[in-house]
Amino acid sequence: MDLIEKAAKRLEQLRSAGLDVPEILATPNAPEVAAVPAVQQPPKLTASPVREERGSVSDGVPGQNVPSQSRRIELDMLGLAARGVVTPDAGRSLLADEMRGIKRPLLNNVAGKSAVPIKDANLIMITSAVPAEGKTHIAANLAMSIAMELDHTVLLVDADVARPSLPALLGIGREKGLLDLLTDSSLDPSDVLLRTNIDKLTILPAGTQHPRATELLASEGMNRLLADLAKRYSDRIIIFDSPPLLVTTEARALASHMGQVVLVVKAESTSHAEVKAAVAAIEACPVKMVALNMTSEGGVGGYGYGYGYGYGYGHNAASSEPPPPTASS
Repeated sequence: MDLIEKAAKRLEQLRSAGLDVPEILATPNAPEVAAVPAVQQPPKLTASPVREERGSVSDGVPGQNVPSQSRRIELDMLGLAARGVVTPDAGRSLLADEMRGIKRPLLNNVAGKSAVPIKDANLIMITSAVPAEGKTHIAANLAMSIAMELDHTVLLVDADVARPSLPALLGIGREKGLLDLLTDSSLDPSDVLLRTNIDKLTILPAGTQHPRATELLASEGMNRLLADLAKRYSDRIIIFDSPPLLVTTEARALASHMGQVVLVVKAESTSHAEVKAAVAAIEACPVKMVALNMTSEGGVGGYGYGYGYGYGYGHNAASSEPPPPTASS
């Protein structure tokens, strides 16, 4: 059997195996040798994780598949529960009920059920006047509670870039994240997002500390990043754990991008003057809610939440001053 016959037989075997290979071409002056096309072995099929991000910041095209480096992490449900965080596998509790009470008006605003349409209502910042008022605890619980909804997914952003508390609360390490996206144009959100074993919850860490964090959070790059993250998925709620308003400038810069702000007030601790100053710092935000935390009548783990509403649009607030921080159930 000459080389041409061998080549023809090889090609026929490849076609029988289901591979698409060309016919052997012969010309009058061609030598009696036929080149067998190089055939790459078909790749092995392996199960790959679902990628949280589809599309990039630069293209802004929802649903477009691009290479993703986002990785999946396992949150310890027992550890979260021990630290006072609600989990999907936990039964009904006072804490879970209190989170439902806080999230419901926020989600109604996202759904357009408010009296006046709210721009960027799905961007929700959790902040406080001063440190140690429990804002990170509420941010994590609110994100968990919304992740249990049927119609929403949640991105929890650690925006307390100077002193991030979410890693300790959630039991995760310090990772690249928000600030890295703002300083490195080669990064895509999928490179730093952390998918979790809670299907509808994804985490964006604070990232590498930077001396100009305030300017980065107030930059046009931040505007573009938020627009991409917020609009890529119509069902996405983005929760920001922000720095305290009265001790950093980053929180005020971040608040300028938000559609809704939840101001956490520690009962019988934060002064009325501090609360008023904090509310003044976020005056331009369309919707403001005050959550009274750690009340004397609190439930699980000493946490209790009272919530009042200060709704306004721009500087024409209908009620911009919250009630004084007294105990509430």
